[in-house]
Parts: sequence; structure tokens; C-alpha cells
Amino acid sequence: MSRLIRNALSMLLVMTAITGVAYPLVVTGVAQVLFPHQANGSLIMRDGKPIGSELIGQSFDDPKYFWGRPSATTPQPYNGTASNGSNLGPTNPALHDAVQHRIDALHKADPSNNTAVPTDLVTASGSGLDPEISPAATQYQIARVARARKLSVDQVQRLVAKHTQGRQLGLLGEPRVNVLQLNLALDKLQAK
Repeated sequence: MSRLIRNALSMLLVMTAITGVAYPLVVTGVAQVLFPHQANGSLIMRDGKPIGSELIGQSFDDPKYFWGRPSATTPQPYNGTASNGSNLGPTNPALHDAVQHRIDALHKADPSNNTAVPTDLVTASGSGLDPEISPAATQYQIARVARARKLSVDQVQRLVAKHTQGRQLGLLGEPRVNVLQLNLALDKLQAK
């Protein structure tokens, strides 16, 4: 019996050393060498300081910025430690009220826009942290952003086109635009 316990404890120590120490160190080392940007959070830097991540959305509500997909995290939006979906079903009145509130906010920011509001501007993603929106969501906002920044619609349209990413490997996912990167590009364009 004692030999069986000794063997079990030895195996526990060996597997803990391999899977709990050696493997994480090797994977971390390889990631730091081959993919340092991604391994360190895909951070976006300005003047040597991190201002966000390519992977986690940020809240924008100023009309001069493109607005991202709503966040379902609480108590503050895009809280990575509270990532989850809204868990509200399509027949839930709270979901209907939240969507209507978001549509009203978009109409208030741009009363002259009578086009249909894209779904991703009024519904949260599965994680509640989505940093990207669809090209349709950017098109919906172009006139408002151009007007608020006193830019031509063509200037903003070109910037959106430049920041639109296609499908991965040409077939996976959908075209998308990273909201933080687009808004930073707008700030940079106006700083010139």
C-alpha cells in the first residue's frame, strides 16, 4: 500500500512539474519569441503608453467617434473580468428595451440618418468585449462622424476602407473594422 501511495505522489510531482511549470514556461517563451505583440495582449500604444488592446473594445459615445458594439459587461462596459453574454432571449422585454434605448441614442446623435440601424450597433456580442463592428455599422455612422469632425464624407470613407479587414484566409469570419484603431486614425488625420 505504501508503495502505491509513493508511486502516486511521485507521479503527481512529475506531472505537476511538467504540466504546471515546464510546459507553461516553454509555451510562454515560444510565444514571446515568435508572437511578442499577441503574447503581450495585442496592445495599441500611443507615445509609448498603452491605450487599449486590439482584442477588447472600448466605450465611445462622442459623436465625433465611431461607436462600437455594445458591451454586456457590468459594472463598467468592456470589463474583461466580467466577460459574458447578456443571456437575454429574443422574447425578453429587457432585451427589447435595451435595443430600443440604443437605437434612440443612435438617432439622437444623428437625427437626419433614416437608414436601418445595423444589428451589431444595438446588440452585444457573446463575450461583451467585441472590439470590431461590421462595415455596415461603420457606413451607418460615417455621415455623423464626418459632420462632427468637419471632414468630408469621402475622407472618412477612405479611412474606413483602409481599416476594413477582410475574411481570415479569404473565407473565415466576416469583414470587420476595429473601432479603436479607426478612431485613433481619425484623431491622427485631424492632428495633421
